[in-house]
Amino acid sequence: MFSKKRNYLFLLLIPLLLFIAYVVYRVKPFSDNQWSDQQLTAAFSSGAYGQVELGYLRGSSRKLRFLQLGQDSSKPLLVFIHGSPSSSSFWVTMMRDSSLRSRANLLAIDRPGYGGSGLGIPMISVREQAENVAAVIAARRMSDEQPVVVHGSSYGGTVSARIAMDYPEIVDGLLLQSASMAPREEYTYWITHPTSYWPLSKLIPSSLSTANNEKLSHEEQLEEMVDEWDNIDASTVILHGTDDWLIYPPNAYFACDQLINAEELVHHMVDKGQHDLIFRTPKLLKRYLHKLLNDVTNERIVGAAAGAGESL
Repeated sequence: MFSKKRNYLFLLLIPLLLFIAYVVYRVKPFSDNQWSDQQLTAAFSSGAYGQVELGYLRGSSRKLRFLQLGQDSSKPLLVFIHGSPSSSSFWVTMMRDSSLRSRANLLAIDRPGYGGSGLGIPMISVREQAENVAAVIAARRMSDEQPVVVHGSSYGGTVSARIAMDYPEIVDGLLLQSASMAPREEYTYWITHPTSYWPLSKLIPSSLSTANNEKLSHEEQLEEMVDEWDNIDASTVILHGTDDWLIYPPNAYFACDQLINAEELVHHMVDKGQHDLIFRTPKLLKRYLHKLLNDVTNERIVGAAAGAGESL
């Protein structure tokens, strides 16, 4: 009798253990990408990447962590803003690229609730996130004349668009990659709702907890942005995969319809591309970043020449 019970318990325990192992396997990457200060600086410690600075700056309502490569006032500032759940570690490979480092100072910022910017403490308002991130950009900008290009990925693209809406004077170029921009045009995991409540919220990595809170407010936050898109006047590239199952392709078409005042608008749908364009098409991303750097550099040169002509 007892032997049969033990057998039944053993048979029940096996699928439970397998399920727990699967959950750990799927969840572990989201905790692994929240790098410490030591891990971030170690990624650039070889001396091959020039001047490296990791620090913290107080925004309007939150202290944010940043990582910057290069402080050459003659170069533009290229800013990277990650999605959910992630951190500045998402951009390490991109920031190691010698062609980008030769063209610009590179700045990655942990969004509120991730990395070193209050991990696990979400900031739901995209407007407030943009305000805090913009404060760091302004502080790291070496002068009012230094051009700024912002590359936002996924929900980092949402925050990047909000920065360009609310602070058009500091954004000259904008790359919105796989970005969430249209209300109700994205996939929500079934487990997002239950794990957003205590006690399940305490059983998942802090970065996932932040992402859950953001995800459940996406529609409301994107609705608040609908009437603000015409504030964006930066040269803009919209890059999206045709097979993106997480942030659906209509997001790209929606943004293109709204960007009526962009200096220039490039819309590229990557055939069969999914949400992970940074891993699948890094050369394409770099090509568009170089294009934007060319655009903003030429604009400054033309503007300076025009000013000199007027003074004569």
